Amino acid sequence: MATAAQAAAAAFLSFLSSSPYHTAPSSTVSFLAARGLPASLRAAPAGSPTSASRCRGRGIAAVVAQLPTANPEVASGEKKIRWSSRAVRSFAMAELEARKMRYPTTGTEGLLMGILVEGTSDAAKFLRANGITLLKVREEAADVLGKSEMFYFSPMHPPLTEAAQRALDWAVNEKLKSGEDGEVTANHLLLAIWSDKESAGHKILASLGFDDEKANLLAKTVMIFFFQELDASESVCTISWFLTSPLNLFLGW
Repeated sequence: MATAAQAAAAAFLSFLSSSPYHTAPSSTVSFLAARGLPASLRAAPAGSPTSASRCRGRGIAAVVAQLPTANPEVASGEKKIRWSSRAVRSFAMAELEARKMRYPTTGTEGLLMGILVEGTSDAAKFLRANGITLLKVREEAADVLGKSEMFYFSPMHPPLTEAAQRALDWAVNEKLKSGEDGEVTANHLLLAIWSDKESAGHKILASLGFDDEKANLLAKTVMIFFFQELDASESVCTISWFLTSPLNLFLGW
C-alpha cells in the first residue's frame, strides 16, 4: 500500500504534467476573502510577478527543479537552480497540509508543515531536535490563522500566498548570490521562512521557541557542509562572498 507521502508526490507530479498553473481560487475562496479572510491566507494577485504561471510551457523536470519563482533570470532559464528532492517533496507536502487544514492557499505555515511531514531533511531533523513537531505547528497555525469552515473544500493545489512565494524567492536568491553550484535545500527554505518576520511561519516558529540563535546554528550547519564540498582554490572566493552576503548580515555574524 502506497504511503501518504508517495500518494501526495504522485498527485503533485500528475498536476505538473497536466497543467502549468496552480489552481486559481474558486468563487468560494473569494466569498471567504470578502468575509474577512486573513491577508496571510490570500493568494498572490492573479497575473502578479509571483504567479506560478511563469512556469508555462516547461517540462516536469524543469518545474520540479525550480518550483514557482518570481526571479526573471531563473524563470527564463538563464540561471539553472536545482531544488533538492527533499525540498521538492516538502513543497508537495505543504500543499497537502493546506488542504488538510482546509485553507484556500499555501502559506509559509504550510511550507513549515511540509518540511516536517517530509521528515528526512536536515531542517526537519533540526526542528524536531528543538521540540518543534508537526502537531505543535498545526495547533499554532490554527491559533494564528484561525480554523477554516467545516464544509469548505480547498483547491486541489492551493495557490501560494505572497509570503510563501517570497520565501521560495529568498531561498533561490541566496543560492544565486553564492555563485556556486549545488542545490537549494529544505534548510534554505526554513531560513527563508524565518527571514520574513511578518509571515505566519515566522510567528509560529517564534511561538515554539525558534529564535535567531537557532537560525544561526542552522545556517552555520549549511555553510559547513557547503565548504566541505569546495576545493582549496574555491574556498577563498566563497568565504569572501559569505562575509559580505545578505544572509551573513541578516544573521548578524
